[in-house]
Amino acid sequence: MDRYAVIGNPISHSRSPAIHAAFARQTGQRLTYEALLAPLDGFADAVAQFRVDGGRGLNVTVPFKREAFALADAHSPRAHAAGAVNTLAFGPDGVYGDNTDGVGLVRDLRHNLGCRLEGSRILLLGAGGAARGAMLPLLGAQPASLTLANRSTDKAEALVATFREQRGSIPLDACGFSALAGREFDVVINATAASLANEAPPLPPGVFAPGALAYDMMYRRGDTPFLAVARRNGAARVADGLGMLVEQAAESFVLWRGVRPDTTPVLADLRRQIDG
Repeated sequence: MDRYAVIGNPISHSRSPAIHAAFARQTGQRLTYEALLAPLDGFADAVAQFRVDGGRGLNVTVPFKREAFALADAHSPRAHAAGAVNTLAFGPDGVYGDNTDGVGLVRDLRHNLGCRLEGSRILLLGAGGAARGAMLPLLGAQPASLTLANRSTDKAEALVATFREQRGSIPLDACGFSALAGREFDVVINATAASLANEAPPLPPGVFAPGALAYDMMYRRGDTPFLAVARRNGAARVADGLGMLVEQAAESFVLWRGVRPDTTPVLADLRRQIDG
């Protein structure tokens, strides 16, 4: 059977093997999918050995996404935009690198949450790799505007500058958190790592427009700190990033196998396991 895996450090927590096993059963694809722990200084060697052993593709997680970008011989446009790769496909022409994180986010918002992004005022929090990977897919959704806010305004402005050519006529700006005072948004997406530290970005009151959705790329049982703050500050709906995890995995599966799995039952099963 064809062999696939997710590679990272750490990796034992990954839900990707269970997700891809469910996709394979559902679509009748014969494959194996495992978790590979790579040494922090041995990513390229681990990938090379996986290929020698017959591996067909890899998902890549922290801290190797930039190394995966450098390793790939060719890249998708969204991988170029992100400057990072989370999916590798091995073929006769070499190593192809893709980034499915941002498109997974957009598909979760649209398909699973029924969120209309077209014409919406979107606020993206953070200016690191997660935000960078989301920028091009969010611009492709044709929002009314896209604002990037970060603790370091300079970092946010630098990231926005790299997407000026891709924005078309969409208003695109960057600011610090305090500069959001007096502004309202329809969709607020937390791409910071604050939830990992059990914190929330310091948003001023009033950023959530009537009917607004608050979305955290992180997920866990119960609300993340950001989602808890969002509820208290007027967000009409909240959602975590579990759906993004499943949808980005489905995009990888399509790249490797040429068939799109139905993510709805897989996401529902994962949610039961987490909230159980």
